[in-house]
Parts: sequence; C-alpha cells; structure tokens
Amino acid sequence: MVDIATIAAERRDRGGKGPARATRRTGRVPGVIYGDRKDPILVSLEDRMLARELHRAGFFNRLYDVKLGAETLRVLPREVQLDPVSDRPIHADFLRVGAKTRVTVNVPVVFVNQDQSPGLKRGGVINVVRHEIEVRCLAEEIPTSFSVDLTGLDIGDSVHISAVKLPDRVVPTITGRDFTIASVAAPTVQVEETPAAAATAEGAEGAVPVEGAEGAAPDEGAAPAEGAAPAKGAAAPAERKPAERERKK
Repeated sequence: MVDIATIAAERRDRGGKGPARATRRTGRVPGVIYGDRKDPILVSLEDRMLARELHRAGFFNRLYDVKLGAETLRVLPREVQLDPVSDRPIHADFLRVGAKTRVTVNVPVVFVNQDQSPGLKRGGVINVVRHEIEVRCLAEEIPTSFSVDLTGLDIGDSVHISAVKLPDRVVPTITGRDFTIASVAAPTVQVEETPAAAATAEGAEGAVPVEGAEGAAPDEGAAPAEGAAPAKGAAAPAERKPAERERKK
C-alpha cells in the first residue's frame, strides 16, 4: 500500500478563469476536490510543493491527506494540467476517497531476476508489452508496483498476467484473457554498409578492362608485338621462298 503524505491547501471562494488566473499570480495552483457523493471544494496549493510531488514516482497512485484548516480530506490525484511553455502545474483535480471507495489506477511493472533468464544471458532482449497494468481496487489498497519474475525465460518465451501474483481484491480491468506483459526476443543485428565500401563495390561493378592490364582480353585482330610468341592456336607466319631471299640479298 502507498504511504499517505500530507499536503496543505487553502479554500477558494470563487471559480472560473479570472479567479484562477488571480490565484496563479500569487504563486499558488487552483484545484478542486470532488467525489464521495459530496459537493466539490475549490482549493489552492503552493505551486512548488505540487511540482515537487508531481515529479515523484507514483504520484497518481499515492493517497494524500489534504489539510484545510482544521479539516483533513483524504484524496487521490486524478489529473494535473501543465503549462505548455513552462511545464509547471496550472490546475489539479483530486478525488475524495473513503474506506469503501474503489478506484481504477495504472500500476507500474518491475522486472526482477533478469540474471536468471537463459534467454537474456544468450543476448536476448526484453520486449515489454505493458509497462503498467490497469487494475481496480480499494483506494486504501493501491499496490505500489507489480513484480514480474523472469527466471527461466528463454528466447521466444512470454510472461502473462496469470504469472503475476496480485493482492487480494485487486483485479485487472482486462478480463477474459491471459494477456501478455512481456517476452524475451532474439537479438537483432543490422549490418550497415559503409559509404567507402559502397563506392568501391559500385566502381568495381562498372569497371572496363584496360588494354595491357593483367587479365584483360586483347583486341581481336591486333598484331602481336615484335618478338612476342604467337598466341596459342594462332597460325605460324609463312616461310619465305628462295627467290625472295635472293632479292633481299
């Protein structure tokens, strides 16, 4: 169960945009407390205090006791509007809860015993399907988190909601099926071709043989160089006749 913190608030007399802007100019955040079959109450909170609580993990799952003078109201944060430029809270909604109030909340999932998973040891990765599980329970019994045990999971294995031990009177809002929370997937390795290798491959593909280069085919009909041996299968030059030899002399 979540720890119950106490925050101080002040009542507001009027609602609307004008009074809300006036409240913000004084360094406070306008808000409203509603629910439990009672009339809503307009309040204001110190902006730095609300911003600090908002950035704590599990803010929307934590119960607060709001002190309004001598009165104390137990509430659950439901919505906080933020300024789009400064990202600071500009309005807050709180749900008044009682002993029998049932609420719907998103509870975070925590994965444990990752070193006991054969699939992760072999290089697999956790494929998280649900980082949070939406459940319905009593406001006084909101879990802080759900532990998902990865012991024994190999590559291709999955863990479902049936493997998670839920507290009594805490039920998932998704019913009728054993939905998946996470699985162990095989590692994916993508080999990227470097620009230099791509340019080399492209140049080699379109290269033209150079005359005289090693392995280059000779031009058809070209005369052999002087003193060079005739090509294999080529006809030997005809022997000169005796008359031609006499004339040469």
